[in-house]
Amino acid sequence: MSRRKLSRRQFVAATAMSSAALMAAPYIRTAHAAGKLTMGFWDHWVPGANKASTDLVNEWAEKEKVEVSIDYITSQGNKTQLTIAAEGQAKSGHDILAMPTWWPHAQADLLEPVNDIMEPLIKQNGEVNGTVQYLGKAGDKWLGVPACIGSQIKGPCSRIDLLKKHAGIDIQSMYPAGAPPQADGWTTDTFLKAAEACHKGGVAFGIGLGETTDSVDTAGAFFQAFGAQLVDAKGNLTVKTDAVRQALEFYKKLIPFLPPDVGAWDDASNNKWLVSGRGALIMNPPSAWAVAKRDAPQVAEQCWTHGFPVGPKGRFAPFLPFFWSIWSFSKNKEAAKSLLVHLSQPASIEKLVAASGGYDLPAFEKMTTLKTWAEEGPPKGTLFHYPNPYKHQILSIAASPAPPKVAQQIYSQAILTKMCQRYHQGEAMEKTLAWAEGECEGYMRS
Repeated sequence: MSRRKLSRRQFVAATAMSSAALMAAPYIRTAHAAGKLTMGFWDHWVPGANKASTDLVNEWAEKEKVEVSIDYITSQGNKTQLTIAAEGQAKSGHDILAMPTWWPHAQADLLEPVNDIMEPLIKQNGEVNGTVQYLGKAGDKWLGVPACIGSQIKGPCSRIDLLKKHAGIDIQSMYPAGAPPQADGWTTDTFLKAAEACHKGGVAFGIGLGETTDSVDTAGAFFQAFGAQLVDAKGNLTVKTDAVRQALEFYKKLIPFLPPDVGAWDDASNNKWLVSGRGALIMNPPSAWAVAKRDAPQVAEQCWTHGFPVGPKGRFAPFLPFFWSIWSFSKNKEAAKSLLVHLSQPASIEKLVAASGGYDLPAFEKMTTLKTWAEEGPPKGTLFHYPNPYKHQILSIAASPAPPKVAQQIYSQAILTKMCQRYHQGEAMEKTLAWAEGECEGYMRS
């Protein structure tokens, strides 16, 4: 049961069963295990979603006779990151803590390895995508279990009617509900033409170029579509490459077709743009659609969530996972692992996805075709392609594949969107590249 609920996103960087049989075995209290377990979960924005996770925890606790307490920690005001940093510094706090994206790596030395439960979970639920492996492992050590709750893809949400009217694109035919994508023609060139047409029609694409995550995530996926990376997986600088130049040229063509103030957009701006009815496309998880369903149903019933356009090096989409991690100083590690196995069972995942209205995304490949995404609406099937059921795009995160501690700085300092802005505003290409290279060199030294 919840003992308290903290009040409801740029944080300055602050001071991760060994068999399938073990997965099914209950946690058994011993003289070495206290009968209590504490957890800090992400405070969900969807009404009722917290209740679903509380019910699952209580179901497990009643069966295993463990006393549990849950704190739901808001991401507003960076409370999640502040809590992680404070507990890591104090070496005291919750047994289990929800950690977004980069944070397991930032705390890797203080986290309990969970290979003994991750390996059988993968065997049971299917492989996890490459981004989860990149963010959730340090060498061979799993730093956490990928959490269904809060994990999301920030893909295109388009207005069916406006794309047809202004750009001649039938997005439902490209991404039909219940069937594989027919999206070979959905390319970065097609995307630019559609953005121009919708801009001329007065319904510009709402793509931010600010310093918060929605803007950075979108830029990351487009850079990767051109094969552009600032630092490679081995830690080598790769800024001054043709791929990076191509990505910047793409953005220079795109920016004139966007709203004039996108350089100042935050993570709420694109949501408001869609709900207001002024835009034909944004990049977002289904939260904007869900708000439109409540506040502007005439907009919601014309929304369709689908895949990114394909570029010269492939089709990429931003995936931002949460992890449930166990502190190395936890007093009840065995119980914590047992609970995380319970929360990662197919039946539990299905309940969590349903409670979030399809917003939450499990990372396991066998869990991408749940009925919630097929049935949610209006229009029915609008979320069918949100979980990437046919794996037609590569789930990624901006600044990868650089070593995570370097990538986190590139990401949090919004280097990609700053590069796009500088070049668009008239700075010479080579000067923009030199600036970015200097920034990355600094992160690599720190």
